[in-house]
Parts: sequence; structure tokens; C-alpha cells
Amino acid sequence: MINSLYLKKYFYVFLFINFIFFLELGYKKIFAEEDIKDKKFKKESNFKEAMFYEKLKDKKVKCNLCPRGCVLKDGEIGFCRVRQNMEGMLYSLNYSKVAAINIDPIEKKPFFHFLPGTKAFSVACAGCNLRCKYCQNWDISQRGASDSIDRFLSPKELVDAALKSGAKSIAYTYSEPTVFYEYVIDSAKLAREKGLKNVVVTSGFINPEPLKELIKYVDAFKIDLKGFNEGFYLKYTSGGLKPVLESLKVIKNSKRHIEIVNLVIPGANDSEEDIRSVSKWIKENLGPEIPVHFTRFYPNYLMTQTPPTSKNTLIVARKIAMDEGLKYVYTGNIDNPEGETTYCPGNKIAIERRGFFLLKNNLNKGKCPDGTKIYGVFE
Repeated sequence: MINSLYLKKYFYVFLFINFIFFLELGYKKIFAEEDIKDKKFKKESNFKEAMFYEKLKDKKVKCNLCPRGCVLKDGEIGFCRVRQNMEGMLYSLNYSKVAAINIDPIEKKPFFHFLPGTKAFSVACAGCNLRCKYCQNWDISQRGASDSIDRFLSPKELVDAALKSGAKSIAYTYSEPTVFYEYVIDSAKLAREKGLKNVVVTSGFINPEPLKELIKYVDAFKIDLKGFNEGFYLKYTSGGLKPVLESLKVIKNSKRHIEIVNLVIPGANDSEEDIRSVSKWIKENLGPEIPVHFTRFYPNYLMTQTPPTSKNTLIVARKIAMDEGLKYVYTGNIDNPEGETTYCPGNKIAIERRGFFLLKNNLNKGKCPDGTKIYGVFE
């Protein structure tokens, strides 16, 4: 006969094991529910559903924001590192996650013909849809939303901070505003309501429809026209020239302010033929009044062995562009007072600068003393 004490002991052990088993199931259920709630919270608060994408079969999505047109399976992240397919919906991972913020002279963007002498409240989020080998801000642009040091700043908080700073504009800059598109749109709408201007510093590698929507809320664009042939774009940026030229035409037709920067890189895009070709295209397609900045390359990122651009190369580039009929041509990242100054007819000084700083402004509501109107926005 089995000892009754043994049965009782066995019974209690059995109850205890079952208690632990059901307790564990309960905890797993609670944790699972909390995990679902947490994921839902993250999706609703930290992520923002992307604009300009289409849903495909099997929970795939196609991003239509830029010319890459990334097709992503569930869980995959796009080329830009900051847009992800989550269960058949595309989300912006960097929405309101600010990777860099500063108050800059507007001339630093550079804008020489847009509110000269004012401050721009500058903001960036991580990511980029290009892979420029010489990127000056690679520590922001070549990172994803999860591996950059960010602070959360909602569009309202951004606009409030810009107003408090006394800046006249918000500049979406440093990395590539195209890949934090939703944040730019939402912030720019609020900024405009509060009387702030919006300026975008971009590569222009964006599709026409998203660009047209963005234009509604942006006052000025600075476009990096990085080179003037497809071979250069493919080799040095992993992008393409044609979409950038199309963007320039779209912005020009919208009558928004444009300035163009061409970073001149030794042995890559610095030939006289390159400079002459890009200058002709700008004059014929955008007009002779569009400001163009030829700026000096400094070794950086994956091109530390390439020497800096010589001062003479930039001076020659400026002369070529002016010989081709461009009215406002500047040199950047070098000490060249003539290449930093805006002139009225007769070579009289309209605006005198040194680096990013305005020394003298002889314009009256954008006009020279003789009444000649200078291209730009001056008030």
C-alpha cells in the first residue's frame, strides 16, 4: 500500500508544478499583450506612415518618393536606411528624430540672394538616398534612424524653437531632406502659418509629384548639381543626373527661388568642358539670373586621398560661367572677395560678403541704386 503521506506530497508537488505552468502562461500572455501595445505605440508615435508609396501583393510596397523606386518586402528597409515596410505599410523611421540642429547664417547654406544677413534655424534627420563618396556630413547622412544620436522634436516644437531663436527661416539641410520628407512637410506647414520662411538644401534626387507637393510649402531651394554627366553621378553618388535636371525645371516653373551649388572635385568634374556645359544648361533651361556657386572640395569620407580644389580652378570656373552669360556666379570655401560679392551693373557693389557674413548691403528692396532689380528675395 502506498504511503498516504507520499500521496499527499506528490499531490502538492503536482499542484505546484501546474500553478507555475499556468502562471507562466499568464505572464507570457500579459507580456505578449504589452509587447503588441508597445509595438503599436512605437508605430503610432515614433514612426510616421510614409507619403508617396503603393501597396503591392504579399505585403510588399513600392516607394515612389525618389527615382530609386525601392520595392520592399515586409520588414525590409529602403536604400535611404530610414523607410521601412511594416506589415505591408511604409513608414518613416526618422520622423521628428533630429540628428543635427543649429542656427546658421543663411549664407552658409549657401543662399546669397534669399534674405541676406538673416539667420536660418537649421535641422536634419539621419539618412540619404545617395551615397556620395565625398560627403561632408556622412556621419549624419550615411546612418540609419536606429544608429544615429537623435533627439525627438515634433514639428510644433521645431517651429516654436525657430521662432524663439529669432531666425527668419527654417532650413532643412545637412543630410537629405527628401528622406525626412513627412517631417519637412508637417513642419513647413506650421512654419508658414507662423510667418517663417522654409528653405530646402537638397540634391534634387526626388520624383516630380512629391516635389510639386513640397513646393507648396517651401520658399527657396538650394540644389547640389554635383556634376554634369551620368557617369559622374553613378560613380561618385550612386544616383543619376536626369532626375536632378528635371527637379530644377519643376522648381523653376513653380517660380520658387533657386540657387545652385557645384562642388568642384579635382579629376572628377573640374574640366573646363564640364564647367562650360553645366553653365550653358543653366542659362538655357533656368535663366541667366540663377545664382551659381562653385565651391572648393576638401578631402573627406571615402575620398581622403583626393587633394583640395585649387583656388585658381574655382576662379577660372567662375569666369567661364560668366562668359557663358550667367549673371551671378560665386566661389565658395576659398578666400576670394570678388567671388563672394554681388554686383550691380557697372561692377558696382550690391552686397559685399566675407565668407558667410554680410558686410554691406546697398540694395533697396532688392534694387540697385540705378533701379536695376537683382534676382532674389530680399525682404
